[in-house]
Amino acid sequence: MEHLSSRKKRTVELVRNLNLNISEWEDILLHINRYFSLLLLGAALAAPAATMAGPKPQEASVQVRVYDRDHRDYHNWDDREDRAYRRYYVVQHRSYRAYDRQNSRAQRKYWRWRHSHPDND
Repeated sequence: MEHLSSRKKRTVELVRNLNLNISEWEDILLHINRYFSLLLLGAALAAPAATMAGPKPQEASVQVRVYDRDHRDYHNWDDREDRAYRRYYVVQHRSYRAYDRQNSRAQRKYWRWRHSHPDND
C-alpha cells in the first residue's frame, strides 16, 4: 500500500471499514451510474421543449405584411394600422369595408392617404 496516493489509501480504508466486497461496490456504482444517466437523459429531452414553449414577440404582434406598390415599402398590418384604416374611413365619410376586400385602386388610395397622415406617436 506504500505506492498508492493518499486519496486512494483513504478510499481503500473506507472500503475496508464498510465491510463491502468488490462485487457489492460494483452494484452500487452501477445503480448510481444508471440513475445519473437517466437524470441526464431527461434533462436533455426536456431542455429543447422548455426553450421552444413561449411565443416569439414578433409572432404575437405582426399578423400580416402589406406591400405598398406606389411607395415601394411594406407595412405591418397590426392593431395600429387597423385603427388608422378605420380613421381613414371616418375622414372619407364612407362605411367601413375590410382592406382585403378592396380593389387595388382603393388600396393604393389608402396608402397615399396613410403616407400623408402618419401616426402621432
